[in-house]
This record gives sequence, structure tokens and C-alpha cells, in this order.
Amino acid sequence: MLKQFKEFILKEKLFKENDKILLTVSGGVDSIVMCDLFHNTGFSFGIAHCNFKLRGKESDEDENFVKSLAEKYGVLFHNKLFNTKSYSEKKKISIQMSARDLRYAWLKKIAKEKKYCFIATAHHLDDSIETFFINILRGTGIAGLHGVPVKQANIIRPLLFANKKMIREYAEAENLIWREDSSNYTDKYLRNNIRHHLIPSLKKLNSGFEKTISKELSYFKEAGEIFKKFIEEKKKEIVVEEGKNILLNIKKLKDSGHAETLLHELLRAYDFTPETTELIAQRMYTTAGKKFLSPTYRLIKDRNFFILSPKRPHSKEKDFFLKKNQREFKNEALFLKTEVINGNLSAVKDKSSSIAYLDYTELIFPLKIRKWKQGDFFHPLGMNGKKKLSDFFIDQKIPLDEKENIYILESDGKIAWVINHRIDDRFKVNRDSKKILKVASVA
Repeated sequence: MLKQFKEFILKEKLFKENDKILLTVSGGVDSIVMCDLFHNTGFSFGIAHCNFKLRGKESDEDENFVKSLAEKYGVLFHNKLFNTKSYSEKKKISIQMSARDLRYAWLKKIAKEKKYCFIATAHHLDDSIETFFINILRGTGIAGLHGVPVKQANIIRPLLFANKKMIREYAEAENLIWREDSSNYTDKYLRNNIRHHLIPSLKKLNSGFEKTISKELSYFKEAGEIFKKFIEEKKKEIVVEEGKNILLNIKKLKDSGHAETLLHELLRAYDFTPETTELIAQRMYTTAGKKFLSPTYRLIKDRNFFILSPKRPHSKEKDFFLKKNQREFKNEALFLKTEVINGNLSAVKDKSSSIAYLDYTELIFPLKIRKWKQGDFFHPLGMNGKKKLSDFFIDQKIPLDEKENIYILESDGKIAWVINHRIDDRFKVNRDSKKILKVASVA
């Protein structure tokens, strides 16, 4: 196994002979064998151990065991205690995901501080096969079909050539001592279910299953690289960034012939599930206005684009007020200047939608300034009868992302001006008007 270990490192170009490697060691047989292989090849290494405080006394005993191992090999020992349960509750993620996040963040910090070239984990072939099935069940797309990557930034997996049987045989032949993790025997976790039930069943169906799937994982890896290049090329055609918004060209998606697959790959980075992506693909041929949410982003279907934008923290929209004789109003989104003019229709000089001329006598102060909301209606200037604001925006072809930032000026519960768009016919200046409120929206 020592020879195969060296050949694998050389073949995969994992690191150079003089590189200093940080080994992640739990105390289980896999990481103990990795340590011994590194020691016997003469590579420079240090040992890192995470105590997640999940198994009480057993976790502390693991830590002490690994510390004594570092002393045995005469290498640096790095350890860290984590309050994993507290982190899990705070982040609202699983214990397993919490442990993973905490572990890798700390390992990268230690590697940087202590000048380790790479971080080595003891993942082996069985782990990669299990990960393959986990990814299929969770729906990670092609990117997850090649199992555990051999090298990922500064993370390396030098045992991926070996299966569990080989590792145990080496440990027994070398009289190595290791600790058993009691959590490996429970079916509480998905990985253990796959390990204890699915894979043994597949081995009964195909005695050469392990060799077959190992070869397939290699093919999937190459196919994934080709697919990734294809997605990157299509992304250049389809995706446009506008400030914080990301626009996906619907026509180019349709013309590609692979709309749902492209959407799945493009939206995965924004935490959209396969089920939601499927719905988005179906709505591609419907009218504008549909909204879809992921934990971190929202997607709105406009006429020509899917518009992606980060979700804002939920907060109640604030109302503002414009008092009588107040000459300016300013918040983070609006800057209004007002002027009272004596006169009638002949005094209206500017027809810009950013300026409103309102019959002063029809207004009841203070005037309210607020965001528009569903159900709002007004009487658009020049029209008979009322119209919902949502319908007015559609008629005016106002993009959905712009709609969300539209304010209205309200008098005693009636909309007087859809700011920067149109005044209400009930507040228009006419020949009988004596006094005018001019409100200008300053860019």
C-alpha cells in the first residue's frame, strides 16, 4: 500500500516532496493509516484534531489519543474545541454541516498561520462512492456525480485510491492502534444508511461493483469538466449583471434547447432547489410577474429576463409625511422639492413625469409618502375611472425590479401622484384652480 500511496500522490500531482502538509486526524483507522503512510514516506507534516464535543467523554479521549500520536511521530499538534450544537442552532443547519463548516474554517486558518502548503483529509474510495449516492439523492447535478474530489484548492485526499478493506488490512499488518467512533454504527445519518444497506445490496448484485463504480466516477469526473466548460460558455451568452441584480436572458435560454438544465446549473449557486428550478423553467412560457424564492435570493420573471436579486432583510415599510409649507423631503430613496404657485392651468409649464402639479385646494395635509402596495388604485390623468396600480405598471411596461421601488404621494387616503410616473386625475390643475402645489422629484 505504501507504494500505491506514493504513486497516487505522484500521478495526481497532489504536492511536492518538500511541501509541509497538515493532516486532519480524528483518531479513526483511516486517519491513523494516513499518518503512518506520511511518516513512512518521510513527508513533512503536522497533525490537526477537531473536538466537536458531541460524544462527551469519548470526544475528549479521542483528542488525547491523537495528541499522543503527534508526540509519537514528533510532529506539531494543533487542536480546537467547538460548541457545535450552539453553532448549529444559530445557523439553523444540521450538526453534520455545522461540524464541516467549523472544521474547514479552522483548518484553513491554521494552514495559513503555520505555513502548511496543503490540508490532507483521510477520505478513501468508499467515502467517494457513498458521496456519489448522497449527491444523487440530494440532487446536486453533474457536479456531484464524481464523488469526492482528489484535490480542491488547498485540500487534498491522498487515500482516495484505497478502499476501506485495504486500509484496515494495512493497519492490522502494521499493528496500528486506532479508535472507533460509536456514531459510525448508527443508521441515524444518511451516509451510514448507504454504507450499511445500499452498498452491500449492490455488491450482492455485482461482485465487481467497487471496481465498476470507481471507473465510472473517473468518467463522470471528465464528463463533469466538459459540462462545466459548456455551462461557462452559455453563461457568457445568457447572464448579464446590473448592479446587485443578475439578469438571465429568457429568449437565449429558450433558444439553447437546454433551458431547464442551464437554469438548474445557473441557479444552483443562488440556493434554488431542483424542484423550484423545474417550476421556474415551466413558467418561462407564461406571462411576467411570477416570483420565486430561495433562502438567499429571489427570482422575478419579467418579459425578457429572469431577474435575480439578493433578498432584503424583512422589515415593515415606513411611511413618511410632507407637511404644509415643507419645502423639501429626503430619504435614502427620494428627494422631493416643493413650491406653492398662485395660478391656474396656464402656470403649468413642465410636462415631465418627474414633476407633479397638483390643485392645492384638493389636498389635505400632511401628505403621506409611502411605497405602493398590491390593491392600490388611482385615477390616472386623462382617463375615466380608476385603475389598479399593478395594471398601470403593466401597461407602462415598467420592469418588475423597478416597480418595487416606486413611491406614491397620498392625500387623505387618496393617491395624488405615483411619483415619477403620473398624477391622479382628481388632483389635476384646471382653469378654475387658484393655487398649485408643484412637487419635483430630484434625481
